[in-house]
Amino acid sequence: MVVLADARTPTERELIARWARAEHEGAEVLDRDDPGLAARLERGDDPSVIPVRITWLPRERDGDRRVRAADLLALTNPHRPWPLIQGRIARRDPERARVTAGEPAAVSELRQRFADEVGPDVGQNGFAEFVGRQATLAVERAERQVIGDRYKVPRLVAEQITASARFRQRVGELAERLGRPADAVLADATDCLQEVAAVQSRLAIDVFRTVMGPLHKRAWNVGVDTRGLERLRELNRRHALIFLPSHRSYADPLVLAQVLDDHDFPRNHLLAGGNLSFWPIGPLGKRAGLVFIRRSFGEDEIYKLAVREYFGHLVAKRFNVEWYLEGGRTRTGKLRPPRYGLLRYLVDALRDDRADDVILVPVSIVYEHLEEVGKIAAEHVGAKKQAEGLRWLAGYARSQSHNAGAARVRFGEPFSLRGALEAAGDGPAQLEKVAFAICDGINRATPVTASSLVTFALLGVRDRALTLDQVGRVIAPLLDYIERREIDAPLEALRQPAGRRRALEALVEAGVVSLYAGGTEPVWSIAPGRHLVAAFYRNGAVHHLVNRAIVELAILGVASAPHRGDPLDTAWEDALRIRDLLKFEFFFADKETFREELRAELALLDPDWRDHVGTPEDAAQLLAESHMLVAHRALRSFFDAQLVVARRLAVRPPDEGVERDALLAECLGVGQQMLLQGSLHGAESVSQELYATALKLAANRGLVDAGAGPARAAFLAEVEELVRRVATIGELEAELLEEVLDGDGG
Repeated sequence: MVVLADARTPTERELIARWARAEHEGAEVLDRDDPGLAARLERGDDPSVIPVRITWLPRERDGDRRVRAADLLALTNPHRPWPLIQGRIARRDPERARVTAGEPAAVSELRQRFADEVGPDVGQNGFAEFVGRQATLAVERAERQVIGDRYKVPRLVAEQITASARFRQRVGELAERLGRPADAVLADATDCLQEVAAVQSRLAIDVFRTVMGPLHKRAWNVGVDTRGLERLRELNRRHALIFLPSHRSYADPLVLAQVLDDHDFPRNHLLAGGNLSFWPIGPLGKRAGLVFIRRSFGEDEIYKLAVREYFGHLVAKRFNVEWYLEGGRTRTGKLRPPRYGLLRYLVDALRDDRADDVILVPVSIVYEHLEEVGKIAAEHVGAKKQAEGLRWLAGYARSQSHNAGAARVRFGEPFSLRGALEAAGDGPAQLEKVAFAICDGINRATPVTASSLVTFALLGVRDRALTLDQVGRVIAPLLDYIERREIDAPLEALRQPAGRRRALEALVEAGVVSLYAGGTEPVWSIAPGRHLVAAFYRNGAVHHLVNRAIVELAILGVASAPHRGDPLDTAWEDALRIRDLLKFEFFFADKETFREELRAELALLDPDWRDHVGTPEDAAQLLAESHMLVAHRALRSFFDAQLVVARRLAVRPPDEGVERDALLAECLGVGQQMLLQGSLHGAESVSQELYATALKLAANRGLVDAGAGPARAAFLAEVEELVRRVATIGELEAELLEEVLDGDGG
């Protein structure tokens, strides 16, 4: 037996030697960095090597051994006490100095691993260095039994990757393609790995958690899906978890990290944009699990290789990873289209057999209120985004200093990446289908908030003010519908006057809603100039209502078009056309599932709907008698934005192509004009984000290319026809609202 000691001080060496005499009498004790280790491993007697370390624990306080802010302020590191006081700690509080032994391994077994992973020709001390790295990893695994999974941190990442035969082979292949010396490419790739790889430490994790805590802990009371967490814990025993949350706030990763830390999950490797690597977030975050990735790789093949190999290493070692598929915070309140680059690297890691599988975890993070929504809304209409930096961080911290209500973290149905790839089938759309499955999982897990429902009601009546009772009557059918759909929402609270008042008062405090209390009773309305902010909150729930909205529009389409056979077939064809117009705005299930969802929505509307769509008048009566219409409130802003883009495309010369940025700027100006002239329904449709998505739809149909004149005209006609249908729904809804609001004396 050879005891391989990972000791940094005389006290640690003495504690390990004492343990070795008691547990393995006669065993040799060598330091991990002992120059004689290489010779000992070559002696030929095949001893077992057991790695050992002293694990220092913080003082126990209230049954917890976590690092506190007071420890940090005292400039002490409870995980690595100053050498001069280690002996005193070990005598007075021996529980704080634990001897941790890793899984032993025979030298012959280690030599076989060395041959498989590293290969020959790595220098005279290559095997001894490999054994040292393996010892560190083994003792780290054992140490987690003492300190908990929250401190599962990677060690010697760049060293392990660059020492592997696989990496050197990839570097050689790349060097040949680039026409450069392999040593030069290896040096550059190593530098890129050092730039990318997170170098975690327990102290840095504790410091980062303490320093960044004010950015979220005072702002929200976090509610967590604990049942979902326990399911993930079981999956994490066999696979790496890839957390893919929605992105509404800068605080998202801090909130999720706190949730996982509180439930003793390993800390995620969080992939973040290089724009956040400024001091102090950059140097501290990198040691706490943040992986700063360049915003654009361009044609830097060496950097791409480093990122790909780092990704593969994390997957192979079953470290959990987190990134935000949207690529940035939502500007509208609903999910943005996914970006595929990092997902592609993850798929490459599986195809290279770096792991059997990984588990994708859709995560929904929603907030009742967000301080940053006002600035996000300003970016809608062309305002420049403030660059992240120390001044930005100080301002953000100040804005988070008061409680903004509840935040909810929900975990969608986790699924196998390998299984999702097989289900998606081969072909260029495979990755897109997997990404859409993730986004659909996020949407299904997203709860409806009180602020979403209240803004949905107030935006529906435009600039009209409502009493507390009127707000209740407007949202009552919506609450009943959500209950029948079994969607997570604060239904009982909003059915009570006190609950509605709390929701309204919170929106007033946030500046989204205005209150007038100078009459016989208080009335609430959307505050002037805050319609985009209100739409942000409303859109957090709108994905739950999209299928219902499509059904309402399809009902009008069936009644207006001559058809033969089953009206369901006509409704289905019309629904597919509407879905195609919205495919870059919302994430739909596959067509078979979508058809079943539409059947269910039709049954909720009226099980005998086929008997009531003979004429447009019949269809209008059917919809009116449903007592709840959502198409106008849910979809009007999106179709209005498409209308602006379609009109600007239609007036261009047929043989002229389109320059994206110029057209978007033009649409912002023309959209504002159309709003002032009454051609658009609401201010929320004057949005650079919505115009960009509408332009993406047009590009997908080839309408931005020269020679697309006739197709542009057809696109405009299609959008105009849908806008007319939405307006018809709006007129029916206005009549319903008058009935609901009439006669209360308000």
